[in-house]
Amino acid sequence: MAGDKQSSGGVLCVGIDLGTSRSAISSSNGEHFVVESFVGWPADVVARKVLQRDLLIGREALENRTMLDLHRPLERGLLKEGSTKDIEAARELLRHLLSLANHGAGKSQSVRAVVGVPAAALRTNKQYLRNALKGVVDNLMIVSEPFAVAYGLNALLHTMIIDIGAGTTDFCVMKGRYPTDDDQRSLTVAGDWIDAQLQKLVHARYPTASFTIFMVRDWKEKHSFVGDAPGPVVVTVPVDGVPTRIDITADMRTACESILPPIVETMLDLLTGVEPEFQERVRKNITLAGGGALVRNLGPTLEKALEKVGGGKVTVLESPVFVGSDGGLALAKDAQDSDWDRLAN
Repeated sequence: MAGDKQSSGGVLCVGIDLGTSRSAISSSNGEHFVVESFVGWPADVVARKVLQRDLLIGREALENRTMLDLHRPLERGLLKEGSTKDIEAARELLRHLLSLANHGAGKSQSVRAVVGVPAAALRTNKQYLRNALKGVVDNLMIVSEPFAVAYGLNALLHTMIIDIGAGTTDFCVMKGRYPTDDDQRSLTVAGDWIDAQLQKLVHARYPTASFTIFMVRDWKEKHSFVGDAPGPVVVTVPVDGVPTRIDITADMRTACESILPPIVETMLDLLTGVEPEFQERVRKNITLAGGGALVRNLGPTLEKALEKVGGGKVTVLESPVFVGSDGGLALAKDAQDSDWDRLAN
């Protein structure tokens, strides 16, 4: 097969979904990995003695964050501009992903990487990403995350992808060719937005409760919903130092539903830009991807919003973790030499 030839003949093809919260890699040697997008260095000599490590990445970094200079190098889906430490963190994160996928290969094997980023990143800080990947990969292609999803699903004609991640919600209408700027949108209302709203709401309702944004994120990932609650959402937090069960059902609904108006507005606006005779086909072929796609009842809620323009069908990807990276890998295998940017060491 082509992929086997590419991975064994001196070239490793990889697709990388570079996410604000989690990053995934799929490679032509069959490897798949996902890691939390956090990088940390020991904060001082004491931390270094305890950890016995100079660098921690992913889950290890999160679990030991009190001892670390912790960095989340992507903010709202973009590499943080002007921060050399965040650029270094992004570089270490990408190196880590590639080392996981390429652990059995020799150093002489060249790497061709397709990296999926939010649509806005294609216009604002593509060069930051190129700089972070110099010396890490040999050939690079940067594409929008929803396009990578579409490519992996072979949803290339008369379809719309809505990819809800942590930092951004990205939209892409596929018309049988590479999407233009007019075919794509990127919003900063996404998973992190829900976390921030939920944190404010719970603080307002329970001002003496103590909890962190990491706890809030965990509550959301376990209990998020829009519309009618599937059941009460009750969590345990310290209140005046005493572990206490609190009900956050109403706050969860309000926080999750806060992303609906801009998503619906953008979805409908993109539909109006589709040629009239093809709009119905696109309305019936909308795919909801990313971790945010798993918010309960989100797909049916978006379908209801489509009723005002003639109705439609929203398909929710139940296992979204590797959809973007698999799409990047498929594109890497199909790409011709002229499609690639070469990165000098």
